[in-house]
Amino acid sequence: MAKAPVLTPRADDFPRWYQDLISKAELADNGPVRGSMVIRPYGYGLWERMQAEMDARIKETGTENAYFPLLIPQSYLAREADHVEGFAPELAVVTHGGGKELEEPAVVRPTSEMIINEYFAKWVQSYRDLPLLINQWANVVRWELRPRLFLRTSEFLWQEGHTAHATYEEARDFAAHIHRQVYEDFMVNVLAMDVVPGRKTVKERFAGAINTLTLEGMMGDGKALQMATSHELGQNFAKAFNTQYLSKEGKQELVWQTSWGSTTRMIGALVMMHGDDDGLRVPPRLAQIQVVVLAIKGDEAVLAKVREIGARLKAAGVRVRVDDRTDVPFGRRAVDWELKGVPVRIEVGPRDLENGTAMLARRIPGGKEPVAIDALVELLPVVLEEDQALLLKQSRERRESRTSEVSTVAEAVEAASAGGWARIPWATLGEKGEAELAEHAVTVRCLVAEDGAVPDADDAPGNVAVVARAY
Repeated sequence: MAKAPVLTPRADDFPRWYQDLISKAELADNGPVRGSMVIRPYGYGLWERMQAEMDARIKETGTENAYFPLLIPQSYLAREADHVEGFAPELAVVTHGGGKELEEPAVVRPTSEMIINEYFAKWVQSYRDLPLLINQWANVVRWELRPRLFLRTSEFLWQEGHTAHATYEEARDFAAHIHRQVYEDFMVNVLAMDVVPGRKTVKERFAGAINTLTLEGMMGDGKALQMATSHELGQNFAKAFNTQYLSKEGKQELVWQTSWGSTTRMIGALVMMHGDDDGLRVPPRLAQIQVVVLAIKGDEAVLAKVREIGARLKAAGVRVRVDDRTDVPFGRRAVDWELKGVPVRIEVGPRDLENGTAMLARRIPGGKEPVAIDALVELLPVVLEEDQALLLKQSRERRESRTSEVSTVAEAVEAASAGGWARIPWATLGEKGEAELAEHAVTVRCLVAEDGAVPDADDAPGNVAVVARAY
């Protein structure tokens, strides 16, 4: 009788496979309130690594971290009409505190444009105060009707950047810099994710923005996932909050602003883009554990050797974990590390010691081979970089092989329904075609130029719409 698989095969039921993997790899659990989640230590370790990599890139732009309150007076949201309309269905509102009804209800932060702009208006007085570049790492609450762990939860973790500039051009260029040099660089070079940078259509634009830049990734089932966005806010919020500065010429001018964010949704993307039927595959540059050294048996010489190997690898800069829990069957431990997607396992038993070798198991390409123990310190950095490159290559090949060039709405719907993306000239599709696609649960993920660049305008000649079903 065939042994039941640890995970539901992706080809049988992709959503069930996703839920199985989240649970069995110990990434997260459902919280007690519908739509909430508990991020378990292994999942949170991934988020910490993402935070560290992103935070370094954000700070390189001159942006500083701050923190703003979770509770926002409800009246603040009424100041920018498009913004409040966009978020109204998702709001959680506190009406009582300390056993009494509040004089003014407080909204649990869905995003912080409103409260941050209240303080930007106080802090900006002169052109010398600009640019003002602020980021915060926080949680937000958006009441989700169809929750799914990491992808759509009522509370999630994120970073949100907010900036104020003297001119439209400065704000535009800063939003573009965040889009490409922070977000895209991180996703391609750390997460090993092939992403398409583009411009959102007016319909898909962030509420209150004049332009939204996005990065879209193709998941293992062919659906799209919005990975991060960077918004040009124009002067909409500056007008609402009267955020002005005295220019060098002595005139009062409204600031130009941006906002931008990325979330724990990236962990869901990591699962769906790189995972396989055996579990997660974590890119080596991201992995909090790049190599696990396993003792096959509780032999004292074996235990001493795996600890020695671990110490040598750690000294060489490899993020390593020694698994000497020989009271747990070796097979179970190996499967657990495979589920968690640790890039490399080094397995050592008594016979390996006799030969001066260890078994090298590579999670990303698969396969095992014996290697000399003395060669590990030199070999592993090379192996890890090879596997990092392989994940990116596989990600890109998936998108390219499953993207069709089409010329009609019907062809675009057919491509999306078959588990792929479609590219169609925006001049052919237009807003009318976008509405037709929506009737089939297909959306325009972004607009790109013919050469793949990000367009300067919604209606720039040659714009191509990338369309797909999406999470």
